[in-house]
Amino acid sequence: MRIEKYTERYREAVIHLILKVQRDEFGIPITIDEQPDLKEIETFYANEKGGFFIAVEGEKVIGTIGTWFLDGENAAIRKLFTDENYRGKEYQTGQKLLDRLEAFCSQNGKKVIYLGTTDKFKAAHRFYEKKWL
Repeated sequence: MRIEKYTERYREAVIHLILKVQRDEFGIPITIDEQPDLKEIETFYANEKGGFFIAVEGEKVIGTIGTWFLDGENAAIRKLFTDENYRGKEYQTGQKLLDRLEAFCSQNGKKVIYLGTTDKFKAAHRFYEKKWL
C-alpha cells in the first residue's frame, strides 16, 4: 500500500469508494451532488486551501483523506474513508492516511486539527478516540 497525493486520474475511484461507504455500508442517503468537494477535488483541496491524499493498493483506491486549512494554525479533517476490506490493525489504512495528513498539516503551519463526523460512524469515533484521547 502507498499513500499519495490525489491526482485527477483517481477521481472516479475516489467518488465510488466514498459513496459506497456512505450509502451501502452506513445507509446515509447522500449523493455526489450534495458533496461539491468531490466533484472538484483539486479545486477544493488545492495546496493553499488544504490537501487530499489517497491510499492505493496496486492501482485500487482503498482509502481517502482530505484537509481544509482554516484560519491561523487550524485545519479540519475531511473525507477519511477506507475500503471495508482494508481496515483494522492488519492494514492500518486509516492510520497511515491520518499520519500523512498530520505531517502535511504540520509542514503547512497547522497545529490544531478539527474533526466532524456523523454519529453513524461508530468505528470512526473509536479510531479517533484511540488516537487523540
